[in-house]
Amino acid sequence: MRFQFLAIASSMAIGVVSMPKATAQIPLLPQLPTPSSVSNDANNRIVSGWIYLDGRRLFQIAASKTNFPERSEDIQKKLEKISQNYFQSPAKTAINVEVRQVNGLPVIYVNNQYLMTITSEDAGLRQVDISTSANQIAESLQEDLQQAKQERQTQFLIDQAKIAAGIGLVMILMSLGVYSWQQRSKKDLVHPIASQPNTGPFNSQSSPAVAQPITTQLNQQQHRHLQEVKRRLFQLSQAGIWGGGNFFILGLFPYTRPFQVIILNAVQFPLRLGVVFLVTYVAIRLIYALIDRFTTTLISSGALLTPESSERLRLRVSTFSGVTKSIATGICVGVGFLLALVSLGIDIVPLLAGASLVGVAVSLASQNLIKDAINGFLIILEDQYALGDVINVGDVGGLVENLNLRMTQLRDSEGRLITIPNSEIKVVANLSSRWSRADLTIPIAYQADIEKALKLIESIGFEMDKDPRWERQILETPQVLGIDQFGDRGLIIRVWIKTQPLKQWDVAREFRRRLKVALDQAGISISVPQQAIWVNDDQLLNFQSNGKAN
Repeated sequence: MRFQFLAIASSMAIGVVSMPKATAQIPLLPQLPTPSSVSNDANNRIVSGWIYLDGRRLFQIAASKTNFPERSEDIQKKLEKISQNYFQSPAKTAINVEVRQVNGLPVIYVNNQYLMTITSEDAGLRQVDISTSANQIAESLQEDLQQAKQERQTQFLIDQAKIAAGIGLVMILMSLGVYSWQQRSKKDLVHPIASQPNTGPFNSQSSPAVAQPITTQLNQQQHRHLQEVKRRLFQLSQAGIWGGGNFFILGLFPYTRPFQVIILNAVQFPLRLGVVFLVTYVAIRLIYALIDRFTTTLISSGALLTPESSERLRLRVSTFSGVTKSIATGICVGVGFLLALVSLGIDIVPLLAGASLVGVAVSLASQNLIKDAINGFLIILEDQYALGDVINVGDVGGLVENLNLRMTQLRDSEGRLITIPNSEIKVVANLSSRWSRADLTIPIAYQADIEKALKLIESIGFEMDKDPRWERQILETPQVLGIDQFGDRGLIIRVWIKTQPLKQWDVAREFRRRLKVALDQAGISISVPQQAIWVNDDQLLNFQSNGKAN
């Protein structure tokens, strides 16, 4: 892609450089007047500007800020009137620009018509004396007027029209070339990225972002970001070809050249802001693609992966990727905002100084946000939990759907989205970090053969551990800890089963189902809550006699 756009730029340069010899008459793009000041007084400071003819700069003049607009407009009107009279004269009519001394000041006349008086401020722009400055302006003005009249000749206009046609043809060819490259680039979207093998199972309860293999998801994200960058660059190339070409054609003819100045005056600020916005947007997309590429490389390398930590590291890297993108977006937007202010001509040094003071005040007023950011950074750095984990925070718990520096969002079993500021998270219980455990309590009736029941429970766990459907989800052979307590429901037997993260509930449900079937077949009953009531005979007789007496 980079070489394609270098080819576009090269072709544009070749098209401009390889024009016929008439291109020497093509004027440079007009530059907008840049005010300058030599005085601290707001009204009396000296400003400068250009006098134009057919959209081409002729010479600079200077005056105080209050007098400059009137003087510039007066000279511009006189020059237009003089030039029109000269252009309408016969082709062999000569132009006579002379400098006369009036009241000790040099005055410029064109064909005996008054144009302007040279002042010391005008001479100060050229850093010469007044007489030398007047002669320089007169010489330049005579050459420019002669050239302007020559550009209105029929043969010159025909030559420029040929150049314009050549530029138009080059624009069409370049636009078709860019369009062809764009179509070939779109074909990449038709072929999906090959899915990489999933080295570890994901729970069906996980969010869709975690359900996919992380590397495949990151590759797809990287692909989308690069496609978006290409699409924007293709659009920018087409706009540059047609906009730049037409703008250049306007400068070929004296009648259309003033439109260049009008266009520049009208679009200079929107164009600058548009360029800053586009550069910021493309930079964000490229940074996203680089982050996804780095993350994919880190996961695919396997240098930091072990059988026990592979899935955990995938979730953690995915979380880091999302947070890093958020930080990068904030930095790019901030830099883009400052560049936009600079493009508008605003001095950002005082703004930055004021922003630092405002930042201190805001930091004092928003300490909770700072605490949120610090605690969020520590949560991610210490891997307390990540996207896709199931956690308990205080009285609430659920699946971590969103995690950034400011807040954590959980989805509980009832589908409610719970938002918790990171500064409020003091103690967190992670139910899916690296591995999980199914903690089962099985009540057995007091009358049952306890040894037989223990062996049966142990055999069920062993068979389930060897089952191909469940062996990958069970990390270790289930442990029958024995009789945990004597309860009102009978003997409570405790079983531990170590599982993959978030698989403890599925494994526990299947274990209970198999155990119920096996206990029924073995004739061992699962006890129900029981309570024995003992009654003293003497107290019962006294109660009955008292009842008869009443």
